[in-house]
Amino acid sequence: MSKQLQVDVAIIGSGTAGLAAWRTASKQGKKVLLIESGPLGTTCARVGCMPSKLLIAAADSAHAVRQATGFGVQPGKLTIDGKAVMQRVKSERDRFVSLVIDSIDSIPAENKLSGCARFVDTNTLMVDEHTQVTATSIVIATGSRATYPNDWQQLGDRLVINDDVFAWDDLPKSVALFGPGVIGLELGQALHRLGVKVWMLGRGGKLGPFTDEKVMDYAQTLFSAEFYLDTDAKVQRMHRVGEQVEIEFTDPEGVNEAILVDYVIAATGRRPNVDKLGLEALDLALDEKGTPVVDAHTMQTSMAHIFLAGDASNLLPLLHEANDQGRIAGDNAARFPQVLPGFRHSTLSIVFTSPQIAMVGESYQALELRSQQGGQHSSESGTCFAVGEASFEDQGRSRVMRRNQGLLRVYGELVTGRFLGAEMIAPEAEHLAHLLAWAHQSEMTVAQMLTMPFYHPVVEEGLRTALRDLNANLKLGSAIEDRCMECGVGD
Repeated sequence: MSKQLQVDVAIIGSGTAGLAAWRTASKQGKKVLLIESGPLGTTCARVGCMPSKLLIAAADSAHAVRQATGFGVQPGKLTIDGKAVMQRVKSERDRFVSLVIDSIDSIPAENKLSGCARFVDTNTLMVDEHTQVTATSIVIATGSRATYPNDWQQLGDRLVINDDVFAWDDLPKSVALFGPGVIGLELGQALHRLGVKVWMLGRGGKLGPFTDEKVMDYAQTLFSAEFYLDTDAKVQRMHRVGEQVEIEFTDPEGVNEAILVDYVIAATGRRPNVDKLGLEALDLALDEKGTPVVDAHTMQTSMAHIFLAGDASNLLPLLHEANDQGRIAGDNAARFPQVLPGFRHSTLSIVFTSPQIAMVGESYQALELRSQQGGQHSSESGTCFAVGEASFEDQGRSRVMRRNQGLLRVYGELVTGRFLGAEMIAPEAEHLAHLLAWAHQSEMTVAQMLTMPFYHPVVEEGLRTALRDLNANLKLGSAIEDRCMECGVGD
């Protein structure tokens, strides 16, 4: 006989979105139950943001030593202790995870339940076979998992997903990394800089999060100069040979290649964890991938009392987005049936490669689509936006640091001059992107942004150059004629 529980809000999943939903729902004095089936600790802390940045930090350190000779500094022979690198990654990762677990442990025991939840009907969940939970509203925050072609399983333990990298005790000698997206680029470059031979292979020609082909092409040139990169690889065969994997493919020049690697890393995408929730018991609208359709402002599904948040929503799989979505879903689940649109931040995503990659506000692709649809403030040519750009190759501060690689493209709305978005690969892009995201969320015009202070010499002067170029292309300012007269390089 299963135990019976009646609650106001049931939250499935205790990751970033689930915890945010718990906090906001609990503040309204409702009876909230948090259900978790797996190990505690968010994706970010356990296998995502934090361990990946720890690996990148080690790689950046090694790269800095190699670059020291360019400043006239001779550091001597570089030795990378793979075991020590991974020991620090895991030890610091475990510390971050423990902090998350401490937070979950602070939730009263009567508000937590362990087990796999599945829908029995619209308001009822069965957790394993031990507890039946009836809830007025339900938040799905079950996260996502890595996905790859089924036939790759024949590679056995020579196939790993990006999560598994952080369980390594030592660094391998070679890897083939499939998927030059955000995760793949971060991992691939970090492993390369730590002395691992890396082949990065993709399909369809896409690279990272870019939609602006000019920035994407620039990035592809940079990364290809550092390690093997083919964004549209023609792989003929992949099979296991002892403790390695042999991969046969045709390179971009049409030459047939065969390589042996220690591991194949699948960074080929993630799938929302909604397939085991028993959604077939509900009359729920699903998208083409089988994920519930969700309102991005209320996090409400087609069934008014069921909400979806975090990576499970298949929207933007980033920690701050999961936190925002969880907050909105939890608030609305607790106040149901009174549902309100939640506050959403401007889109901001950062990739911690070197140079860093960032996307802010509306993407180039989204603006192009809006123009094609005849968006507001479209010109006679049909476009509704203008573009400004700046190269960091001759930018003063970037040259000083010998990190003078990068391209920034910023977009502004015709007629109004409002800043719309940006795509970039640039030194210190994480800081440039925050400034731009704040400006976007404040709905600033490009002219207003140019009234802000810019110190000298700083990388942000490259942002000013791009904004000046954009302002001129919006026909709201004069074209750039003079470079920096005081220091003799581009600002």
